[in-house]
Amino acid sequence: MYTTLISAADLAGHVSDSGWVSLDCRHDLLNPDAGRDAFAAGHIQNAQFANIDTDLSGAKAGPDGVFRGRHPLPARAALIETLRAWGISDDTQVVAYDAHGGMFAARLWWLLRWVGHRAVAVLDGGLAAWQAAGQPLAIPMTPVAPRARGTLTERPSLTSTVSVDDVVANLATQARTVVDARAADRYRGENETIDPVGGHIPGARHRFFKDNLTPEGRFKEAAQLKAEWTPLFASAPQAIMQCGSGVTACHNLLALEVAGLTGAALYPGSWSEWCADAARPVATGDTPAGN
Repeated sequence: MYTTLISAADLAGHVSDSGWVSLDCRHDLLNPDAGRDAFAAGHIQNAQFANIDTDLSGAKAGPDGVFRGRHPLPARAALIETLRAWGISDDTQVVAYDAHGGMFAARLWWLLRWVGHRAVAVLDGGLAAWQAAGQPLAIPMTPVAPRARGTLTERPSLTSTVSVDDVVANLATQARTVVDARAADRYRGENETIDPVGGHIPGARHRFFKDNLTPEGRFKEAAQLKAEWTPLFASAPQAIMQCGSGVTACHNLLALEVAGLTGAALYPGSWSEWCADAARPVATGDTPAGN
C-alpha cells in the first residue's frame, strides 16, 4: 500500500491494474480550463481527470449564504459519489498526479484521507518524472477498458480540520501555530493577484509549499523535511495549515506526513475565507521576530 508518495517506476507497473486508479489533477488557478486541456493533450495511461474546481471542491457559499473560500471542501457524500464514479472501492490504490510538484495532487490525497481512505499516494515529481522515466502519454482516443463503479465506503477520517471561528479564537491564545503555504510575497501582502486583500492571518508563520521540494521537483527526504519543519512549531497536532484556499496547504500536510510529523489540521477556507470579512484582522510584512 502506498500512503504518501509513489515513484514513476512503481506506478508504471500498475497502470493497467484493475485495483489501481490514477487521477490527473492538473490545474491553473487563473485558467480553469487549463487542466482539462492539458489532460486532453496527453496523460498517464488509464488516468481520469479530477477537476479541482468542481470534483474536489464544494459550493463557495454555505447554506447561510456566507462565503466559505475559493475552494471549500465538498460535501462528504458528494465526494464519496465522485470517488465511486472513478471506480474507487475500499481496496483501491489511488495515485494522484499533476505537473506542479504535487501542488494540486496533494488536495486529492488529503480528501481521500478525509473520508478514511488510506491507500492514496502522490506521484513524486509528477508528470515530469513520469516522462523523464521514459514512460509514454496517452490521449483521449487511446482505448481505455471500461471501469466498474466503485463501492467506496466512508470510514473514520484520517485528518482533522478547523473552522474560521477556531482560527479567530486562536488569535487570543496562540495555542496553535498557524502555517501559511503561500509564496512569500503574498504572505507579506505584496503582489496579491488572486484574493481581494493582501496579507496574512496575524501570528501565522510562513512555509512556502515549494520549499518541500528538491530543485528537480521531487519531495525532499523525510529527514530533511523533519529538520526543516520542526523549528516551526512545538507540536504537529497543535499546528494549523492554511494557504490561499485550502489547496497548497495540503502539500504542506503531505510533507509533514512524509516527515513523520503527523496530526496537523487543515483550515479549509484559508486566506480567501479569512480576508472576505473586514472585521477579521490582517497582518502584513514578514513574520515578527520570535513568532
